[in-house]
Amino acid sequence: MSGVWVFKQNGVIRLVENPQAETSSSRKKVLVYLPSGQVVSSYSSLEGILTGLGWERYYGGDPDLFQFHKRSSIDLISLPRDFNKFNSVYMYDIVIKNPNLFHVRDM
Repeated sequence: MSGVWVFKQNGVIRLVENPQAETSSSRKKVLVYLPSGQVVSSYSSLEGILTGLGWERYYGGDPDLFQFHKRSSIDLISLPRDFNKFNSVYMYDIVIKNPNLFHVRDM
């Protein structure tokens, strides 16, 4: 049995075997650059922001990834090459590696 246990307020729990299918009706998430309030709508806009924050493009081994690294740390941001696959998991990775600069919001 694999899936996610969902706890309701009334104490009822249930196993959701495909949580992605149940959340597909939920609102889409967007990444917001807090200093300007700009919603990141493309990799070109994200690259401009990250470059300004000291991140550099990393041309590693995987051609399916769009990656950034910072010389002053060991952090690496790896994103899918296709922006349509840029989801909240990748957004939160950026938020964690850039504290107080980005936020993930419902669209």
